[in-house]
Amino acid sequence: MADVHYRIVEHEGGWAYKVGDVFSERYAAHDEAREAAERAAAGQRLPGATEDIEYQDEAGDWHDEISLGKDRPETDVTG
Repeated sequence: MADVHYRIVEHEGGWAYKVGDVFSERYAAHDEAREAAERAAAGQRLPGATEDIEYQDEAGDWHDEISLGKDRPETDVTG
């Protein structure tokens, strides 16, 4: 299972949360950015629906898989 890390950082004269190399929108206060990151992290942990996935690989072969809605990442917020 994947781990997703949200970090609170200074960004464009304010504060943002960052996941990997991607920044959120800018917030005026650190607490606002942290609250937004906590909401986003909590949303990623919510289970979804089980879905059938069909895709074609680079060789042109088709594959069918089932994506379980309960397969959600672990998340945390720092900063």
